[in-house]
Amino acid sequence: MAKIGITETVLRDAHQSLIATRMTTEDMLPILPELDEIGFRSIECWGGATFDSCLRFLNEDPWERLRILKKNMPKTPLQMLFRGQNMLGYRHYADDVVEYFVQKSIANGIDVIRIFDALNDIRNLETAIKAAKKEGAHTQVAMSFTTGEVFTDEYYVNYAKQIESAGADSICVKDMAALLTPYRAETLIKALKKATDLPIQLHTHYTSGLASMCLMKAAEAGVDVIDTAMSPLALGTSHAPTESMVAAFQGTEYDTGLDLVKLSGLRPFFMKLRDKYIESGLLDPKMLATDAKTLIYQVPGGMLSNLLSQLKQAGKEDQLTAVLEEVPRVRKDAGFPPLVTPTSQIVGTQAVFNIISGERYKMVTKEFRAMVKGEYGRTPLPIDPEFQKMILKDDKPITCRPADLLEPELDKLREECAEWITQDEDVLSYAQFGQVAVKFFEKRRDKMFGLDGVHGDPAKQIHPV
Repeated sequence: MAKIGITETVLRDAHQSLIATRMTTEDMLPILPELDEIGFRSIECWGGATFDSCLRFLNEDPWERLRILKKNMPKTPLQMLFRGQNMLGYRHYADDVVEYFVQKSIANGIDVIRIFDALNDIRNLETAIKAAKKEGAHTQVAMSFTTGEVFTDEYYVNYAKQIESAGADSICVKDMAALLTPYRAETLIKALKKATDLPIQLHTHYTSGLASMCLMKAAEAGVDVIDTAMSPLALGTSHAPTESMVAAFQGTEYDTGLDLVKLSGLRPFFMKLRDKYIESGLLDPKMLATDAKTLIYQVPGGMLSNLLSQLKQAGKEDQLTAVLEEVPRVRKDAGFPPLVTPTSQIVGTQAVFNIISGERYKMVTKEFRAMVKGEYGRTPLPIDPEFQKMILKDDKPITCRPADLLEPELDKLREECAEWITQDEDVLSYAQFGQVAVKFFEKRRDKMFGLDGVHGDPAKQIHPV
């Protein structure tokens, strides 16, 4: 068996990172049989923002996309990204909805579920882990990688032990903000391999220009699987190129076992797609440039642009440095949350308010208050009780798992969307995306009755943007 496995991300995270998840099923279809022949450890093709994008922008049913992908790639395990108790939405859902979503994802074709939580709170992952194990999927838990005084190798080793105890099949180091450096990758992977028997996978982005070096040092430290993207949709805010990493390890003890000639045969297809996305304006060539500011400010690239945008709107662009200096202070006050979605937006916006109002915490956002209260889960370090009291006033903090406070909601959701349901899975689309899903259901109904000018031609059931 090959020493290093490859998870190919071109059908999910690569286009999520570069073109805001706008690759259509129609764009993917012609290449699926060839991707299936390569021998990837898995193909990440669903979850993350794909679900939202299908409903909101592409007029596609995400469940139908999954079934099409499974039909056309029967040999390769299909992988998805799942935000634990948040599923693919933006709030915590009751356990019955999480369990049903996991069940339906696997029934429709998912083989590997990568589950993570923004705060690295294992309690927010337990329901999803149990559900995935029950359905027989490979259950991978991802630790949100970040930097800061709390986030030592010991911190991640401790979290890895919790993940192993919770029943996961493998662990992923998920470096979505491209904060990992090569030698840190080496020490971290070595520490994890020593602490657990579970396979370790590394997911990192190219934003800071270090991804290939991180993957190389991780391989030398014993990593089992790495995430890469086909070269036309690699680099920039995406991943290291698949072909380059396969070539780098060829003939060594880390050989991936993949055929470089076969892989290179896929490149022209993705180059044509890339050209199409650049011409349409979907792919901004700036997204392909290296930006090492991430490493200087330890702030993800997306968060940096968001902060600048907020300051521009307030006419306070000149305050960017002050805000960047305020971010670590706010983060410390809030118990050192990793800066990933949604915590990066929450911390960043509060830092902006602290600076432009001229007084720290004079204005407190609803989301920041919720995080300090414990509505998102347990922060890596306890929040100072005095600070908590100042933010919450007379409100009491939550110390239990947030989902323990939620009543079962699946039946209620089914009632709410009863008129739109044409398949069991529709309730899950509605649960996460409400009116966005309803608009999609309306268009689907119009299509069924020929009100959109399409009369039963299955080739026209998938519409590009």
